[in-house]
Amino acid sequence: MTGIMKRMAMIFRAKANKALDKREDPREMLDYSYQKQLELLQKVRRGVADVATSRKRLELQLRQLEQQAAKHEDQGRKALSLGREDLAREALTRRSGIMQQIGDMQLQYEQLQSEEEKLTLASQRLQARVDAFRIRKETIKATYTASEAQANIGGAIAGISEEMADVGLAMQRAEDKTAQMQARAGAIDELLASGALDDPTGMAKDDITAELERLSSGSDVELEIMRMKQELGQAPTPAQQALEQSRQQALGPGQSAPGAAFREQNDAEYQPRFEKQGE
Repeated sequence: MTGIMKRMAMIFRAKANKALDKREDPREMLDYSYQKQLELLQKVRRGVADVATSRKRLELQLRQLEQQAAKHEDQGRKALSLGREDLAREALTRRSGIMQQIGDMQLQYEQLQSEEEKLTLASQRLQARVDAFRIRKETIKATYTASEAQANIGGAIAGISEEMADVGLAMQRAEDKTAQMQARAGAIDELLASGALDDPTGMAKDDITAELERLSSGSDVELEIMRMKQELGQAPTPAQQALEQSRQQALGPGQSAPGAAFREQNDAEYQPRFEKQGE
């Protein structure tokens, strides 16, 4: 049971760590670290100021004790000049106690001064490290921002490429479907023309109907040519047409008049003679 709980706790920590890594922004963490270093530097400076203040206060006390010691020395000297050795002894005794305090304070003063110098040096070193960290932080942030922008641009380009690939596939499918529909329409037309399929609309024509329409169209063309010849004066007169019809009726279909054959023969013989005379 204990092993299962340990494994569940390990899985939970792993997932929590992964979620935190995903949500973590290195730039924010760097700014937070820089802010903490500034706070630490501010504490060191405050400590230096406190030590300096104590040293200054101790220095003032030393001056006061030195003034008191000088005062008692003057009192002893004045008492001796007045013949009061007892007062002089008392004054010098007090001066001796004050000098003892001055000695102790002088030792504390030197210790505070040494501590102040150490803290000042530590503050300067910490200030240099904080400045170096700030420069490195800004460099890392700029590099991270540039990398992030480059990654976003690459992702955008990849998205565009995928979209263009989708568009190309859609166009290919449209072309394939169009070709398939054209082939189907052509096949249906061929089947309707051959009569394999019935046209429910009645618009389709069989081959016999199409041939009759073609012949009718040719007759219409001949009539139109005849009409145009009549307009130009090139058509035969009604009397010539009647004579030609009666001659055809007398000869029968497929035969020509003897005179016509004779004229054609004479014309064929006459033409060579004319050519010989010309030579």
